[in-house]
Amino acid sequence: MPSPFRTAVAGLVCTVFAVIPANPAGQTAQASSRCIVESTQFHGWDAERMSNRWITLIFVPKLGGRLMQVTFGGHDYLFVNPLYLGKYFPPSQAVAEKKWFNYGGDKIWPLPEGPGENQWPVASDILDDGIYQLTPVRTGTAACTVHLQGPPDDRTGLQYSREISIDAESPKIRFRAQMQNITGHEIKWSMQSVTQYNTADPRDPAKYNHDFWAFTPVNPASVFNRKFDAHAGPIDHPSYSVRNNLFTLNWKYLEAEVGVDSTAGWVAVIDGLSSFAMLERFRFFPGADYPERASVIFYIDGPSLQLNDQGMAEISRTKLEDAPYYMEAELNSPLVVLPPGQTSVLESEWFPTRMTPQFVNEAEAGMTGRESLPPPLPVECGLPDSSECSTQAASWPACMMPAASRSNLRTS
Repeated sequence: MPSPFRTAVAGLVCTVFAVIPANPAGQTAQASSRCIVESTQFHGWDAERMSNRWITLIFVPKLGGRLMQVTFGGHDYLFVNPLYLGKYFPPSQAVAEKKWFNYGGDKIWPLPEGPGENQWPVASDILDDGIYQLTPVRTGTAACTVHLQGPPDDRTGLQYSREISIDAESPKIRFRAQMQNITGHEIKWSMQSVTQYNTADPRDPAKYNHDFWAFTPVNPASVFNRKFDAHAGPIDHPSYSVRNNLFTLNWKYLEAEVGVDSTAGWVAVIDGLSSFAMLERFRFFPGADYPERASVIFYIDGPSLQLNDQGMAEISRTKLEDAPYYMEAELNSPLVVLPPGQTSVLESEWFPTRMTPQFVNEAEAGMTGRESLPPPLPVECGLPDSSECSTQAASWPACMMPAASRSNLRTS
């Protein structure tokens, strides 16, 4: 089936840098043009690694089928909770302790959330923490795909599966998540892609990154007065603003959640300290019923102001181990009524790239911005230097492309 997304690979305005491929220098051209899936260890967990010379993805099937890390140009994007490295807590233990064990990474959740019969309680249950089975579907010179099959969950009536793919010569990542009704009656749910980005300061992980950003276009006909809706936390949260028709989040360490009824179908996440960025694209369905009327949700972890048993205000979760530094970028599917045995799919694509917080817009080329990037990274594996980069956006800037592909580069 043709992809509903535009086929252009994410690029950027490029003037002064080159990206280091994931594979070390000295590999042959033939070896570097393959993608592989192989078993590995990751912080004490049994894991599977899917990689090409641009990008590495780490899966830990035991942790609810999570994609635990994405690495591009030596940069790790995702939050991995140091409190639980190498550990696993089965759903039965989570129920007994009435606790949610947040490992980090990227996963699929159901919506709506809540304590009701037709809501999901946000817990380390079968959907969040059940053991998935990972099967390589294809590997080799063209593309790699892994299939993650989750266990059935009687409470929600859902069973999840995911297929995640990369090509041999591109950093683009493709996601296809599916939920199936395993009951004998109709059920109504939304699927949510939940990605936890690391917002710690790489220079001092005990502090947070004050230059971490997220963007998504606001809806000109938004149902929300301010073009976004504060689900939790302060309505006037210091992280939020709307600039140049973009909902703009500059991460601050104060717990909150905000929904945006964006119709554009993309989210950009930018680490201003490193100038690494991720563009997430998804399909928006006009007229569909979205949970809380939001196609995109951002969650900020941190302390919060609450009333105690005596009705006095107090700050909760003041220890870093209780409120670690991360932000969730959440892409929602519409609420879907599923007859028995039927399925629904959520598809998205990720484009890791480089960009400063002077981000302007997403386009066919990926991202455009107003200022130059940092000084060049070392050039390896025969990549060209930054002098070959076009100052205009392109499908992939020459400095990020294998030599065999540069002859096909066109700028506009």
